[in-house]
Amino acid sequence: MTDAGTPPISHDSILGASDSSGQGGFDLGGQPEAGKPYRVLARKYRPSSFEDLIGQDAVVRTVSNAFETGRIPQAWILTGVRGVGKTTTARILARALNYELPDGSVKGPTIHMPVPGLHCQAIMESRHMDVLEMDAASHTGVDDVRQINDSVRYAPASARYKVYIIDEVHMLSTAAFNAFLKTLEEPPEHAKFVFATTEIRKVPVTVLSRCQRFDLRRVEADVLMKHLASIAARENVEVESEALGIVARAAEGSVRDSLSLFDQAIAHAAGPVRADTVRQMLGLADRTRVIDLFDSLARGDIESAFRQFREQYDTGADPIVVLSDLAEFVNFVTRVKIVPATADNLAFGETERLRAREFAAKLSMRVLSRMWQMLLKGIAEVQAATRPAAAAEMVLVRIAYVADMPTPDEAIRMLDPNRDASPVIASGAGPRGAPSPVGTASLPAAPMRTSSPPRSGAEASARPQLVDAAPDSQATPALRITSFPELVALAAEQRDLLTKAALESDLRLVRIEDGRLEVALERNAARTLVNDLSRKLEQWTGRRWTVIVSNESGQPTLRSQMEVERNQRERAAESDPRVKEVLARFPGARVVEVRRLAPEPLESDVDGEDPIERPDNDE
Repeated sequence: MTDAGTPPISHDSILGASDSSGQGGFDLGGQPEAGKPYRVLARKYRPSSFEDLIGQDAVVRTVSNAFETGRIPQAWILTGVRGVGKTTTARILARALNYELPDGSVKGPTIHMPVPGLHCQAIMESRHMDVLEMDAASHTGVDDVRQINDSVRYAPASARYKVYIIDEVHMLSTAAFNAFLKTLEEPPEHAKFVFATTEIRKVPVTVLSRCQRFDLRRVEADVLMKHLASIAARENVEVESEALGIVARAAEGSVRDSLSLFDQAIAHAAGPVRADTVRQMLGLADRTRVIDLFDSLARGDIESAFRQFREQYDTGADPIVVLSDLAEFVNFVTRVKIVPATADNLAFGETERLRAREFAAKLSMRVLSRMWQMLLKGIAEVQAATRPAAAAEMVLVRIAYVADMPTPDEAIRMLDPNRDASPVIASGAGPRGAPSPVGTASLPAAPMRTSSPPRSGAEASARPQLVDAAPDSQATPALRITSFPELVALAAEQRDLLTKAALESDLRLVRIEDGRLEVALERNAARTLVNDLSRKLEQWTGRRWTVIVSNESGQPTLRSQMEVERNQRERAAESDPRVKEVLARFPGARVVEVRRLAPEPLESDVDGEDPIERPDNDE
């Protein structure tokens, strides 16, 4: 690091400047001049003004408004993936801050730079003494930052501002960041800082809070296609539109990657750039063959799928690439099904767009989702397999096998087309769910008299009854409990889940009557359960309760009863002819849970209450 009076650090990797307008000293592009070394497209067509930046409209608008209103911060931090223009934007900022014309007509920073100014060429070529670039990956220590702190106090030699561009700033050490804080917060008026990073999360928040942050987004594929087409015209290169789409998608939003791939494609083709040539260069499978393979799998034609896969494999296609391209097309069809306008994206070939519309109209979302999941799992298997081709074929077998297999609800409708659903619902193999509590019908929010009669005998037996006090008494009506399920329901209503669980699993009922409970305890029951239960019952019901531990064995716990009942329902379901036929259609499936359907609302439900599920409803 040097001060203002010594030459700045020079990097061989600094890219040269160019201007698509061709004005001033900037390279117009085209064929290399005689005697000059060839420069790659990524360097030749590097933007030199805000008008040349593509795909970063939000950043350009914010910076433009800041310059026009004079609200220029002391530091910027630019973040984004590789190749979206972070360092280029930093140099354009430095050029805009120091833009001057020989006649002196420009008095301050501006974003309007129609012609190169006094400092533009040197700034864009990273050789201006007042615009200092530092690669934080190779200058990570606190000493490098101290040199900046020492030099920042000196005024610029010739430009309006001293601009410090630090690339990959997240590579600085913790001590280096701490040494930067004071200078970054209160720099001299003539100093500006521009940071660039691909790992914004590694930058301390104390640094981020002192900078204006700009997130440079990935460039859309159609925007990249137009950019590449304009460069092809300047380079006098004949290129197919589909080839540009392949390059744009392979770049994944990176402008530099797209130019590097396009440069490689021009050299590889040695003439007109065709889509097949680009696929061969990138190692991609033939897109038309991938679509035909998808068609065979969707129809369940495994013989045709095998043949098409082997044809691609014999021509040199990687099995993982074939499956990856197949997954990409599944994703494209799914997007077209959800948003039909996706098929209008010119980054995809015409055949790809037309056939995607056809598949989106024919295939259901369930089929597409199932195929996507199987491909994701299959790609991982192929990557780990010693014989990738054989593993890929087995993945295709699985996909084709389930292509025409109905879903469980479709299978039930096929068995009984006159019914929308079967009363017995058998779910596929999965984690066993907890059984629903028996006799835990919902209770009123507070003990109060109600004039409406119970809807059924089952509901009446599960509801605690209210007992009125004497007519001349001002006491609150007491709650009458006459059955153990009512007691469990009362604990649920009071939202005492621990007591409810203890009643279901730790107590065996011997006998119960209003105000008296006789139980036997399980071995794992808490020692304080009896006293706690007596106290809570008195609090809940408004009367004293006697809870006695009996020597009798008592009834099985409610949880044991529910387990027995659930096993009986599962055995009954497995013996049902309809369930047997469903299980036969899905080899390896088993019944893990049987649920009862809610009964139809009764005419007495005019008050708007939800119907209560009857525990002993055998529908």
